[in-house]
Amino acid sequence: MNQDELKALVGKKAVDWIKPDMIVGLGTGSTVKFMVDELGRRVNEEGLNVIGVTTSIRTKKQAESLGITIKDVDDVDHIDLTIDGADEISDDFQGIKGGGAALLFEKIVATKSKKNIWIVDESKLSKNIGSFPLPVEVIPYGSGTVLENFKQKGLNPKFRINEDGSLLKTDSGNYIIDLHLQEIKQPHELAEYLIHQVGVVEHGLFLDLVNTVIVGTQNGPQVLEAR
Repeated sequence: MNQDELKALVGKKAVDWIKPDMIVGLGTGSTVKFMVDELGRRVNEEGLNVIGVTTSIRTKKQAESLGITIKDVDDVDHIDLTIDGADEISDDFQGIKGGGAALLFEKIVATKSKKNIWIVDESKLSKNIGSFPLPVEVIPYGSGTVLENFKQKGLNPKFRINEDGSLLKTDSGNYIIDLHLQEIKQPHELAEYLIHQVGVVEHGLFLDLVNTVIVGTQNGPQVLEAR
């Protein structure tokens, strides 16, 4: 199976965790797209009653087009389960997210959820996180100063740009600075440093948030549970 087939496999499998009348966080990304498609099918063909809370404008458009009821995160008092992708997951279930530039909304939804499940293909698993560039969302004003501070800290930062060379903007109108670190040996310390930098809105270290990961392998979906 190719990578897209593995993603489709775990996307469909993840919907098994969604029960009637749940409020479900719907993540962002290529693997989640398959999950939302399958959820939409079950809503329409099986009458599965759920409410979705989305983590990006594009997921919201997809879900609504499939007839899934969507509410704003501020209009629900809890989220039963969030299913999202991840860009890299370590052996101890720490993750990097934000490759799709939705890390701020994703973290707001994840931290409001009773349970989080990540769905990935096997290429996303690592012994330690850091080989995937760590996204940091920053406000535009003073973003060059933040970049320079990261340079002086040795974090190898680069603005994320669009194909036309312009700076990419998130759904909140912010910029993304990607930190090219290769390996993050102390993620909790780095997370603490980043969130206290003036101009930083959020970072893509998702730590101590997930206990269940569904991995697409050549032998079928594999469910990993944290010890």
